[in-house]
Amino acid sequence: MMNKVALITGGSRGIGFGIAKALAGCGYDLAINGVRSETEADSALATLREFGVKVSYCRGNIASKTERSAILDQARAAFGRLNYLVNNAGVAPKERNDILETTEESYDFVMDVNLKGVYFLTQAAAKWLIEQKKNYPKFDGAIVTVSSVSATVASVNRGEYCLSKAGLSMLTQLFAVRLAEFDIPVFEVRPGVIKTDMTAGVTDKYDQLISEGLTLQKRWGIPADVGRAVKALLSGDFSYSTGQVVMVDGGLTRQKL
Repeated sequence: MMNKVALITGGSRGIGFGIAKALAGCGYDLAINGVRSETEADSALATLREFGVKVSYCRGNIASKTERSAILDQARAAFGRLNYLVNNAGVAPKERNDILETTEESYDFVMDVNLKGVYFLTQAAAKWLIEQKKNYPKFDGAIVTVSSVSATVASVNRGEYCLSKAGLSMLTQLFAVRLAEFDIPVFEVRPGVIKTDMTAGVTDKYDQLISEGLTLQKRWGIPADVGRAVKALLSGDFSYSTGQVVMVDGGLTRQKL
């Protein structure tokens, strides 16, 4: 019996690292993708290896066609198989500008990583999963994409980010439909306000908003919250729920009177 293998993009920091720790704790071998050098990611990789699983670093920028191929080639070389793709890598606009001032450069930067890169990495990984399913009918595979509450919550000072996350929601629906015949479920996890290095610059803002009732649960989310959701989806307990969205937002998007 070989461990199942999960490829996690952006898996060496923030939400991705929280997901990686949750899956390592379940005994999954991990292909961790990131854009940093392996030396810079060493500490995170060492932490994951303490769970007793095999961890391989697959460096590459998912916005690049050649680097997307290289990421999958590295995973194939390290493990020879792939069970799960967790699309987590993403970027925020370098500057938050009102949608009347958004530049094409910012739009392209965000979309190339958050939507185009995820779309074509998912396409390539899906073909690999299908290949394995055809060869081994009992093969267990799945795809989880981490989006954001920004898929439906409008933030006019980062419109390109919201559009990219809304696109990921449709990506989940499309691949859920396409991969259903192969019994490969596809899910979306939609986090809310999560405390990571990406949100460090807006800590004071969200501390105040949370205290004023932005979320039903009056605390920040943490990467482990998202990790637990992804772990549950990959456990097989939701095998008849393909295409579903799991909210990890502390009730931020619940309407209330």
